[in-house]
Amino acid sequence: MNKLSPKALFAACIGAMALGLTTHSIAQDDSKAGMPAVSKSFLWNNGPITFVDTTKFKKAPPYAIGFSNASVSNLWALGYLHSLELAAEKNKGMIKKLIVTDANDNPTKQVADIQDLMQRGVDILIVRPATEAVDAAVNRAAKQGIPVILGDRRTPSDNYVSYLTVDDWAQGRNMAQWLAEKLKGKGNVVLLAGMAGASPAEARIKAANEVFKQYPGIKVLDTQYTDWSPAKGKTVMAAMIQKYGKDINGVWADHGLQASGGIEAFTAAGYKPGEIPPFTCADLNACWINAIKNKVPMMSLDNPPAGGGVALETALKVLQGQSVPHNLFIPTTITVTKGDETPSIKADMPAEDYARLDKPGDLILSTGIPNYDPKTFKADFPK
Repeated sequence: MNKLSPKALFAACIGAMALGLTTHSIAQDDSKAGMPAVSKSFLWNNGPITFVDTTKFKKAPPYAIGFSNASVSNLWALGYLHSLELAAEKNKGMIKKLIVTDANDNPTKQVADIQDLMQRGVDILIVRPATEAVDAAVNRAAKQGIPVILGDRRTPSDNYVSYLTVDDWAQGRNMAQWLAEKLKGKGNVVLLAGMAGASPAEARIKAANEVFKQYPGIKVLDTQYTDWSPAKGKTVMAAMIQKYGKDINGVWADHGLQASGGIEAFTAAGYKPGEIPPFTCADLNACWINAIKNKVPMMSLDNPPAGGGVALETALKVLQGQSVPHNLFIPTTITVTKGDETPSIKADMPAEDYARLDKPGDLILSTGIPNYDPKTFKADFPK
């Protein structure tokens, strides 16, 4: 396999987005491992892509764009916002104003935010829903003829123009499949989930259990929500360690935010390098750093917050009357610590090559922003 830098690999992913392609490397068989690989179509079951005719929304620029954000309560969400703002800067000649609201993860506030954006006369809404409870507000916007782009999370109704995210089912399945195969089909696992009620978290949990149920020798000891927080991930994991101890053979975490805290909980409990059970991870540099430093077998499947920029670009296409996918799963990157690939899960590149050991742990690697630093990032766009 030719090695690409994280930047080059991400650029390849972005180039594939328009075609709905993926860049995953998954083997179909590996006789040396002693276990057959599962079907690729099962792990990456995206379904067909339906394109939406947006000619009825076509109008001349510049445009007023509203972004109703669930929150910036974690580093991933901040990266999503920054990616969207950078895309606005690159396209500021077409934008009259970009209005950003923050619901602080409160769906009631987000409903009010969406209503306020509608009253301010935005041409299009980009919504990253706090929970499915904002569905009624999205429906009201659609009924008033305002096109809606959903990013990261979706609402139950189908009244949006385009929904852009990673395939949460595929993410949950692949993480669980790797863990099950790493444990050779036998062992006890715990699940560190994201935020209760958020569609990515709920879908990934269901997908993971879908896989674990196929292995009679795998037992799920516990499932706890962490709000995608490193601190809460550490607290929840510490409680699990106290309760189950050495009975924990593997940890399924749907993101690196809580996974990084989970690894810290093991080290705080006295586990030495090489003693911590396998973990799954995503996006956060600290997760790779902690795993490599403590010799933790790890598989990561990114959920690129660069989707924020893709959402802004898609909104501009809608207002220009260009066809857009109704649902688009953004390509992602699989990394695995060296020597820990399994029959079904192969790395796009080794975790040791993908991680930025020279950078802070709070870096989100998949924003698509060159030399990204969340502390110093600034974008120039019309407000």
